[in-house]
Amino acid sequence: MARSDLDPLLLDPTRLSIVSLLTGVEWAEFSWVRESVGLSASALSKQVTTLGDRGYVEVDKGYVGKRPRTWLNLSAEGHQALQSHLAALQAIVDESRRTAEAYQPEPTSTAQPRRRRPGQIGRAKGEPA
Repeated sequence: MARSDLDPLLLDPTRLSIVSLLTGVEWAEFSWVRESVGLSASALSKQVTTLGDRGYVEVDKGYVGKRPRTWLNLSAEGHQALQSHLAALQAIVDESRRTAEAYQPEPTSTAQPRRRRPGQIGRAKGEPA
């Protein structure tokens, strides 16, 4: 299975969550993104910097009244990166399903492996060694 199309930056669940959230909005407030993904302000800031350095997220700072605000937007490059990453993930799922559907175990034995009950340790009573 080729995994070369996966974006290493988006393999991190936090960054994937941020980028996915931003696909549905345009210029979201930093505080809303922070609350939505469940991060501290410093953790989100670090992730946004990483995504911004790659060109995936745009940052705009300004004021609402006298209060400073930060807005985040997913760039066109970020949208494309997410779509490519999701397509690569879907390709892995599809290929795995096809492989599983094509799997035919060799008919060497009709006996099924013994299953243990949850919490059972060792052999079952009467089970051969």
